[in-house]
Amino acid sequence: MVFYISVVIVLAFVVWGIVSPDVLADKANDVLAITTTNFGWFYLLSTFVMLIFVFYLAFSKYGNIRLGKDEDRPKFSNLSWFSMLFSAGMGIGLVFWGVAEPMSHYLSPPMGADPESPEAARLAMQYSFFHWGLHPWAIYALIGLSLAYFQFRKGRKGLISQTFYPILKERVNGPIGKTIDVLAIIATTFGVATSLGLGTLQINGGLAHIINVPFSITSQIIIIVVVTFLYMLSALTGLDKGIKILSNVNLLFVLGLLILTLLFGPTIFILDTFTLTLGRYLQNLVQMSLSLTPFSQGSWVSSWTLFYWAWWISWGPFVGMFIARISKGRTIREFILGVLVIPSSFSFLWFSVFGGTAMHLEMFKNVRIAEAVKNDMTVALFVTLEQLPLGYILAIIATILIITFFITSADSATFVLGMLSSKGSLNPSSRVKLIWGILQSSIAIVLLLSQGLQALQTASIVSALPFAIIMIFMGISLLKSLQAELD
Repeated sequence: MVFYISVVIVLAFVVWGIVSPDVLADKANDVLAITTTNFGWFYLLSTFVMLIFVFYLAFSKYGNIRLGKDEDRPKFSNLSWFSMLFSAGMGIGLVFWGVAEPMSHYLSPPMGADPESPEAARLAMQYSFFHWGLHPWAIYALIGLSLAYFQFRKGRKGLISQTFYPILKERVNGPIGKTIDVLAIIATTFGVATSLGLGTLQINGGLAHIINVPFSITSQIIIIVVVTFLYMLSALTGLDKGIKILSNVNLLFVLGLLILTLLFGPTIFILDTFTLTLGRYLQNLVQMSLSLTPFSQGSWVSSWTLFYWAWWISWGPFVGMFIARISKGRTIREFILGVLVIPSSFSFLWFSVFGGTAMHLEMFKNVRIAEAVKNDMTVALFVTLEQLPLGYILAIIATILIITFFITSADSATFVLGMLSSKGSLNPSSRVKLIWGILQSSIAIVLLLSQGLQALQTASIVSALPFAIIMIFMGISLLKSLQAELD
């Protein structure tokens, strides 16, 4: 029932986008305006509470509880575990925004700073850390921890609805539980489609920059079709082979690109930027977490922070379920600190290297990176890399990395959607994975046809709101079960 209802809803959206893309874009924007105007405060408060909650669990008496039986131990090494959760959680987006976001903030900074000033540069890096740091991983940690705890320690099915058993009891198997699972599938589908759309735009931008492939909707559709074929091949090989191998390959490409850019770029400037920005991020974490603009009626927070928080929430069921699946045997403390600290630290380093390099070129070498970002975000990374020694080689590595991240993200999402729509099966059928793989790519195509990047952002924010409410009650349910186990 969950599978068929979810497929019908998603198919209806795809058909709507094909038949009347302009109407779809207009309606989505109307709903977006209502959502950000009336519920921005809820996104900020709920996400901040989630961060505090998971840190509390990590250092509380519940931290030593194992996600599984007391004798269970992790199946995957720490390196494979990190590479898989990072590839699923942020891959394409981090590559897309590594240069584009800091330079966008530099041109249009928050907090009333003067554009293209030293303070705008500092705020640009600070808010890039903020948007890709602890908050998104707290969202993933809450969902992943709840799923892993109830599935591996309490023996329940691997479904979002089953994490509500302490509150709903047997009603989790009825209409309420089914509704929760359908909402999780819809949020996941649109969240992943957003990322796949961004990845497609940047693959097209990279190919246009390297081998002059036309930057057009036709090229983007061809890219989606080709990569869909590749990630479906990977998905059908299973979790232990396809996703694990690709994730490890991703990590090698990521480290290679990161280290080479650090060495060829303004190394000391990058390290200084990392140190300064980390301090500002930690110092202003609470203030940034709760910043809105009711008195100035500014739109910066809704355009950036609210979009990101909604995007992370819409990705939450997918990434949470995936990292739960690969985290059996770890303790709650090990799980939370691993999920929060390691990927966040890597994101900080990534933005320092790529955003810092672009900022240095812009401010001190008179290379107009900001202008390139303003004209076309998809080529921001490549314009930056071409200024460095071996820039053409680095651009090729970056393009390959985006493609492999695209494959692992879609591969992981196909696996998770299969689990969600197959009663929590740890090994969903190839037929179900194939259907979801095709639907994901179809949504990405429809959104690109309807209004490009803006439509992708809009769909993400709108689809995340109901699931944010679900996450609040998920945390309450988890705490209730933990208290019952130890108290």
